[in-house]
Amino acid sequence: MKSDKTKILYLLEPLVREENYLLVDIAVRGNEKEPVIEVFVDNETGITTKDCAKLSRLFRKKLEEELFPKGNFRLDVSSPGVDRPLKFLQQYYKHVGRKFRIAYVEEGKKKNFEGRLSSVEDDELTFVQNKKEVKIKFENIIKSKVLLDF
Repeated sequence: MKSDKTKILYLLEPLVREENYLLVDIAVRGNEKEPVIEVFVDNETGITTKDCAKLSRLFRKKLEEELFPKGNFRLDVSSPGVDRPLKFLQQYYKHVGRKFRIAYVEEGKKKNFEGRLSSVEDDELTFVQNKKEVKIKFENIIKSKVLLDF
């Protein structure tokens, strides 16, 4: 199934780019006779149900043409959701004002931080915690996750 994921990424990545979205991740599960393909897409402003439906039609057509001519697969297209780490700088813009848990590297040392994203400028993210600003270059982020406020 790992090779299927690679093939699917290869087929869908150009379609996603043409439509101005980000291909965040693909998961392939199930069995070879009836695989379940989950495609997670995002953009700077967020994904709507309409976006997912449009992309689903494009993806289904391409997958049926290239990999699954009998249409024997299930396809789920959705946004990554807040439980998935952010992978691309473009994903941060829509999360300004939200709280994050960040693992990053600074001066060769791994650091962890929780704070609210206050701005994104070029490749630098500014977080605030207790009125203290912390600036982190995107390339130094190991993992980041949006935290839900209740």
